[in-house]
Amino acid sequence: MSNVISTRYELKQLFHLMLPILVTQFAQAGLGLIDTIMAGHLSATDLAAIAVGVGLWIPVMLLFSGIMIATTPLVAEAKGARTPEKIATIARQSLWVALILGTIAGLILQLMPFLLPLFGVPESLQPKASLFLHAIGFGMPAVTMYAALRGYSEALGYPRPVTAISLLALVALIPLNFVFMYGLGPIPELGSAGCGFATAILQWLMFFTLVSYIYKSSAYRSTQVFALWEKLDQYWVKRILKLGLPIGLAIFFEVSIFSTAAIILSPLGDTIVAAHQIAISITSQLFMIPMSLAIALTIRVGTYYGEKNWAAMRKVQYVGLAAGTCFALITMLLLWLLRAEIIAIYTSDDAVTQIAMYLVLFAIAYQLMDAWQVSAAGCLRGMQDTKGPMWITMLAYWVVAFPVGIYLARFTSMQAAGVWVGLIVGLSVACVLLLSRLYLNNHRLKQSV
Repeated sequence: MSNVISTRYELKQLFHLMLPILVTQFAQAGLGLIDTIMAGHLSATDLAAIAVGVGLWIPVMLLFSGIMIATTPLVAEAKGARTPEKIATIARQSLWVALILGTIAGLILQLMPFLLPLFGVPESLQPKASLFLHAIGFGMPAVTMYAALRGYSEALGYPRPVTAISLLALVALIPLNFVFMYGLGPIPELGSAGCGFATAILQWLMFFTLVSYIYKSSAYRSTQVFALWEKLDQYWVKRILKLGLPIGLAIFFEVSIFSTAAIILSPLGDTIVAAHQIAISITSQLFMIPMSLAIALTIRVGTYYGEKNWAAMRKVQYVGLAAGTCFALITMLLLWLLRAEIIAIYTSDDAVTQIAMYLVLFAIAYQLMDAWQVSAAGCLRGMQDTKGPMWITMLAYWVVAFPVGIYLARFTSMQAAGVWVGLIVGLSVACVLLLSRLYLNNHRLKQSV
């Protein structure tokens, strides 16, 4: 196979995986957006209560479902090593781990309302925010088990079933929200808290739909998860947690830095915070593109890692980083040309618009570094190197970006721009360190041949 054909083949494989994953990511982000929009139509109090509830639920959900991402590189490795019996075992053990973690996460969310006064949440918001957290907590085991089965399906090269279920869920959430928000028959009117009940029910429906599909589809016959019952296996539990815990913590570190940015800026006034949130919302949506590429890279790299085909593994890394660079450049161009039109979707306030226009320039500045660091992290996960990226992420965001952002925002004239400069510095550090680690890992494997 020539280099040209090989590059084309790898690009095709990456896009085959990436595009359905991208649709899935957008659909899942859309679930939170629907909750916010529908709560906003009730009242400002309902919207604020949902914002509090979602702000506490999302980090917990991402931490615990992030741990289950470990299923993807483990299944990809077993696929590459052509050991289908291991794949089924990995998936079953992942479900056990997911059930335990989901139950723990659910209990944490049940206890979270007692902490609302400590977080400084106004008394007027506490009842609805508490009920939202209680309700959504019941859906957490479904969230983590769905994440495990999603990792299993995507690693086998079947991302489309998950995509289809995510899109159906997006459509189903609207009537479910209406029923619980406004009441129907024996179901009382719960206002914004009804979003929590609707989302929890939806999570269980998504899980059981995916279980049903995997059980019935012939594509999963050779690695059938539900063909037999397996007890909890200490060996696999340790492997999943050893691999997954750093992934979950890395995601948590990254998400939490963005959530705390609004707290840092809060003394500077509502206008600045609103502009910052708009810029963050835009970049969060755009981040789905390199994130989806990174998941696809984890699968492809993990497969070659299982085969011990180091040349092909390096090839897919180069192709992935080149694709990430192209996506980032296109994103930068579109943001530059269309930033006024995009911001107009969020607000009509001139003062907010002007600041948001300025902050989006900083978002344009870090697109390349963001694409490279998340792609490198995806490649490292495929090579089952997760502990190093976790420490790098913590260092880049909390040791570098956070203090730099606080200093520039609070003690200089930069204000909101200071936080974004801090993010750029942190992302640059993460990018350099992750790419360096990827290079050293590849060099080490090359030397071992």
